[in-house]
Order: sequence, then C-alpha cells, then structure tokens
Amino acid sequence: MIKQAIIPLAGLGTRMLPLTKAFPKELWPLGKKSILENILDECFGAGIKQVIFVISDKKKLIKDYFRQNISLETKVKNKPELLRSLKNLNKISSKIKFAYQNKPKGLGHAVLCATSLIKSKHFLLLLPDDIIKGKNCSRELIAINKKTKSSVIALRKVIKKDVKRYGIVGFNNFKNFKINKMVEKPSVKNSPSQYAIIGRYILNRSIFSYLAQQKGGKLGEIQITDAMNSMLAYENFYGCKFKGKYLDCGTINGYIKSFIEINKK
Repeated sequence: MIKQAIIPLAGLGTRMLPLTKAFPKELWPLGKKSILENILDECFGAGIKQVIFVISDKKKLIKDYFRQNISLETKVKNKPELLRSLKNLNKISSKIKFAYQNKPKGLGHAVLCATSLIKSKHFLLLLPDDIIKGKNCSRELIAINKKTKSSVIALRKVIKKDVKRYGIVGFNNFKNFKINKMVEKPSVKNSPSQYAIIGRYILNRSIFSYLAQQKGGKLGEIQITDAMNSMLAYENFYGCKFKGKYLDCGTINGYIKSFIEINKK
C-alpha cells in the first residue's frame, strides 16, 4: 500500500507576483482551508500516512503554518471552531517531513531532493496548483497501481488546440490506458493524443536513478517528464482518467475561478 507522498512547494510563484512576494500561494485560502490543506485532505483520504514537503529557505512560512502556537490556542479557547482548526494543524504536523530545494532547478530536481525520505517502492506525487474536486483522484490512482503494480499518471482530455499547453501522452493500448510516450507541449499536428498530464502521479522510486543521471535542460532545470520517458523503455506506465472536477490554481484567474467553485453549495 502506498503510504508516502511528495508535495513540491519550493517554487517562487512568479505567475502570481507581486501577491506571492511575501506569502506563499499554497497558503492562500480556498474555501475555509488553504490550497495546501485541500491537497492534504486528498492525501490523507487516500490512506497516505506521511507527506514530504519540498520547500526552500525562502518559504519557511509553510513550516510555521503547521507549527503549534500555544498562545493563539489560548486566545481562541472559547471559540471551538477556531480552536479545532488550530489543533487539526498540530495533528497534521506530525505527519509532515521537510526536504529543501534552495535553487529553482525544476520539478524533477524537487522530487530528487526527497530521495532519502522515500522508503517504499512507489510513492504519490501531488502538484499544489492542481485541485480536483468531488472525487479523490489520489485514491483512484492508488487503485490502478494496486492492480498493475506500475506507475500511474492522472490524465484529463483537453480540446485539440490546447495540447500545446500541457504534457501529452500517447498510448500502446487505449482501452487500458497503457502509456507509450509523453511529449511536453507538442504542436497540435504532432500531439500523440488529447490526454494531458495533470499534477497527480504514482511513481516507482526507480525514478530517482533516472533523475540523478539527467542533465539540466533549458535554464538548468531537471524535468520529470524526461525522466519518465526514460523509464518507459523499461517499466510500465498507466493513465487514469480521473472522475473529479479539475481546478487550476496556477494563475490568478484560475485561482479566482477555483475559489468560487469550491465555495459553491
């Protein structure tokens, strides 16, 4: 059973500047909880027991957010709902470990920074820009991994003209969503399908070896898609067309739309 997850949080949030200059976007409210707490709810709801946050020295506010604050708890002791929220953060903190990525070297490098903390054969990777409402996507991926004993990627079908915005997969077998290629932001003409990679992955820990051997691409970044493509020559990957509603918190407009959607009754 998959019990560990990695959440990369070291990014600078440049698409949200200046709002992210001092306060990490992962702690912005989304409903009554932060974006990050919504992601954690998905993790724990899928049976995850330990989450590794990959942060930078510049994002220690995330660490502070989950640290117990007794003086605050004392001030709200007569406000049960607020006190319960604070105590819930204390419980979560016992399930979190931290790894550090102090240079922006890409998603692949962020995952590589957590190598020593991952103990099991497979682990869950979640990107906090992507919220999936209404159905636990991580649980869906774990169910497929249990059947196939393989790596699994969350997929969403996009309109043809939008394939150039995403990593797109091709299939050996469309019926069981067995993947045979991944192409980062292809042209419409060269796209292997209309199925885009969304920020939920179950990965074999062998990916750390591929990431460690990989040379930095543009701007010196190590990309996880390149490592997964290398893995495809030796290991199976399956896609999961998840059932929940996808919300994009990676841009200001996307965040505003997501906030409205989450608050719908």
